Amino acid sequence: MALAADVATIPVELIDTANLPDGGTLRLLRRGDDYSIRFRDTELMGNQVRQSEEALAILTCKRLTRSDSRILIGGLGMGFTLGAALKSLPATAAVTVSELLPAIVEWAKGPLAHLFHDYLADPRVTLKMGDVHDAIDQETAGYDAILLDVDNGPDGLIHIANERLYCNWGLRAAHAALRPQGILAIWSAYPDDAFVDRLERARFDVEEVYVAVVIDGESAHHTIWFATRQD
Repeated sequence: MALAADVATIPVELIDTANLPDGGTLRLLRRGDDYSIRFRDTELMGNQVRQSEEALAILTCKRLTRSDSRILIGGLGMGFTLGAALKSLPATAAVTVSELLPAIVEWAKGPLAHLFHDYLADPRVTLKMGDVHDAIDQETAGYDAILLDVDNGPDGLIHIANERLYCNWGLRAAHAALRPQGILAIWSAYPDDAFVDRLERARFDVEEVYVAVVIDGESAHHTIWFATRQD
């Protein structure tokens, strides 16, 4: 294992960039075997910190009861949530991934292909280009679970339109898109009591889970909300 001092001497390489629809740029960076997707100075995802992204899928799938569950995942990221979902779901399940940026798909098939393995070729997977908000808004009682990891939390840090997902009417749209007892699972880098209140007002039963992670050698926690549709 390389020492921290040794890692620090490895140069950071810019692999590619992806322009966001409302301005700003995502950068795909590499340092040795480590990859990072960043917005400004904020790391949105890195291949060394994947526990909470995987937990988003694993813990959601444990809560599902149907063998033919239909799952919607917002964002490809580095493939950790998708991969964990495929490993947790039976062959009769179906997973739709909604991805806004074509560049992310290119990364999944190119410089990040070793992280995605054969996930996108899995017959259970449908890749749908576009805003996950639209995929939610166009569905009525069709999904058993909606998994959102499209920003740094329940706000529009990297894409202002993401706020539509987390506002009152966005949560009502998610409620309508879910089957009875369906689950809206949301990843966040931080807790947010006001957002929990919004979920409850949108007629969800909310369970808040903290997942331990290690970031740059320091212990931290990410937050996942499992919001079950009330009928």
